[in-house]
Amino acid sequence: MNSIAARLDELPKGAWIALMVVAFIVFWPIGLGILAYLIWSGRMGCSWRQDRREWRERRERMHEAAHRWWHGNGRGAHGAAPSSGNRAFDEYREDTLRRLEDEQKEFRDFLDRLRHAKDKAEFDQFMDDRRRRRDAPPPAEPPPVPPEPAR
Repeated sequence: MNSIAARLDELPKGAWIALMVVAFIVFWPIGLGILAYLIWSGRMGCSWRQDRREWRERRERMHEAAHRWWHGNGRGAHGAAPSSGNRAFDEYREDTLRRLEDEQKEFRDFLDRLRHAKDKAEFDQFMDDRRRRRDAPPPAEPPPVPPEPAR
């Protein structure tokens, strides 16, 4: 019995996959059991701890790259863009980037003012509606309907 388990442990990943596929074809619960065993035992490289660690490392690398890009804007040391070797082009690029950053800031300021104006208009409309409801006289009760004459 011990030798069977040792032989099963020595099977390569491809053999396990083939065994699982055949088991699914023959009787699906056995194939499901083999799949669960392969995942649980870590034979398929699906160790939960290993996956979590890999995902965490990948997320941290992406976060660091995004931080470098966002704060450095893809620039070299001290916020300066790496030189292309052509000073005229480098000056043009820096001037264009500076102009674009200024336009972006102006546009963000414009959007903030626009949102503020919209919020103010909506609030003023709310207050006017509220004031009108408060100041409006209560609706008069309709006069009673006289009973119909008997025939």
